[in-house]
Order: sequence, then structure tokens, then C-alpha cells
Amino acid sequence: MARTALLLLLLLALIIELVLTVGGFVWPELVLAQFGVGVSPDTRFMAYALAWLLLFVSLVDAVALWQVWHRQPHYATLCYLLGVWWIGIGLGLYLTYHRLDNLLLDTGKGLLIVLATWRSQRPGRAAAVS
Repeated sequence: MARTALLLLLLLALIIELVLTVGGFVWPELVLAQFGVGVSPDTRFMAYALAWLLLFVSLVDAVALWQVWHRQPHYATLCYLLGVWWIGIGLGLYLTYHRLDNLLLDTGKGLLIVLATWRSQRPGRAAAVS
């Protein structure tokens, strides 16, 4: 059950990240407007740079998804890394810019991934499933 939840969370996170990535490359004005940022040459540049960062996070998420799907022994490392990454982003944006939507989406997503990863690694879990 925890592994299935982790797979679904990673898939949902991957879809969200890929949509934002494509938006940053193809429709930067739309992505900037979504975050309440005015469009200028400087903000277009930042949207492009952010899209590359989001692409990297999407690739890390895809690798973590693949590792969980194939039951790789060290899948938890990337899952915990992604979870802590999103918790930090959500908390940082909330504390700095009072963005409650980011707190709920990013921190919530990160906490759920950390919890699902932790639950899927409990000792004796593999023996109970076999």
C-alpha cells in the first residue's frame, strides 16, 4: 500500500513538474502570470532558467519513480531528497512571500512523499509481503 502511494505521489509530482517545465520553455508569460510576476526581458530569462531547473527536478523524479517501480534497493535516497526539496520550497515561499498555495502544494507533496517512503521501508515489510 505504501509503495503504491509512493508511486502515485511521484507520478503526480512528475506530471506537475513537467507541466511547469514545458510552460517555462514554451509559454513563459503564462507561467509568470500564474505566479504574479510581470513580463519583462529579465523575467523571461528567469523563467527560462527556472524551466531548466524544473527539468532537472523532473528527471530526478523520473529516476526515483523508476527506482521505486523496479524495487531498486536504494530508492529511498532520491525519494527523501525530493521530499525534503519540496518541503523546503513550500516553507521558504510561505515564510518569505506568504504563499499559502505553495505551502499546501509543495510542502504537502514533500511530506506525503517522505511519509510514503518511510512507510514503504519499515522493517519486516518485505517479509509480510512475500
